[in-house]
Amino acid sequence: MNGRERIMAALGGRAPDKVPVMLHNFLMAAEENGVSMGLFRRSAKDIAASFIRAVETYGYDGVLVDVDTAMLAGAVGVPVDFPDDKPARCHDPLIHSLEEVRDLKPANVGDYFSVRAAVEAVSLLKDHFKDEVAVRGNCDQDPFSLAGLIRSFDAWLVDLVEGDEELVWRILEYAADATRQFLKLMADARADILSNGDSPAGPDMISPRMYRTFAWPFEKAMAAESHRLGRPYILHICGKTDHILADMAATGADGLELDQKTDMRLARGLLENKAAFVGNIDPSGVLALGTPGLVAAKTRELLEVFADTPGFILNAGCAIPAETPSANLKAMIETARSFR
Repeated sequence: MNGRERIMAALGGRAPDKVPVMLHNFLMAAEENGVSMGLFRRSAKDIAASFIRAVETYGYDGVLVDVDTAMLAGAVGVPVDFPDDKPARCHDPLIHSLEEVRDLKPANVGDYFSVRAAVEAVSLLKDHFKDEVAVRGNCDQDPFSLAGLIRSFDAWLVDLVEGDEELVWRILEYAADATRQFLKLMADARADILSNGDSPAGPDMISPRMYRTFAWPFEKAMAAESHRLGRPYILHICGKTDHILADMAATGADGLELDQKTDMRLARGLLENKAAFVGNIDPSGVLALGTPGLVAAKTRELLEVFADTPGFILNAGCAIPAETPSANLKAMIETARSFR
């Protein structure tokens, strides 16, 4: 099998010939290619070149095309700060009261510069790798998360409890339209896999009941939209997701990308024959700050848990820091390649 075949097999519940590896390494890829975040978010050629170099260096199976977590926010008009040496970030809301959702203008996310760069980069990577390496188009944020950036998360959490229910659903639908547009753009660019992040929807931020009410229906809708577009779908939520794992699997996502706080053994039991587990090596405490020996040990521990299931893709639990030692990433991948 080649890399793409391994990744697609795992997402389809079929046994790959080796442990598939997909990396959330955009920060590290840019750093190792000598590209600043300021240039990376604007240049499709530099995005593609950074990932091509990373694949040539580490020999992994699936590229995750990501830029930051503010693309969709910026595309709908949220004020965004653009540090040259860090990913973009949002500090201020687009609307200062829930009532203002009535005045939101329809967004065309494909006009936004970083969305265009990410989409074009996917096309360039497909041209380069053909069907040898899987290319995953990360479509930024699921509707719940995007709504929080539009409104600001502190105000958004109050809205969920005290706000006008009709307006809460209206902003979620507005955000859903933007997310659907991004999924379509990535599918048109020939991404093999589509994905979204919905990190504030996890139990570290909101209760499981609130998750099921306000986030889950839209995650399910985005998985269905990806399938309508003919692509498998991966959902990412940060934090300890143990209490919502069964719900996440019920979204219809083909893979769940989970971080190191989630109990991998619990996930192994709950996700079997439902969704592939993607993750979940600690990106900071192990990959960035650990030794190659620690990385190898933690990788083997994870591989042992999932040894007898086809639904597994090795990755970090979240974005790999730019300063991660190359030797540590090599230790993770070499451990996977030599695993029985």
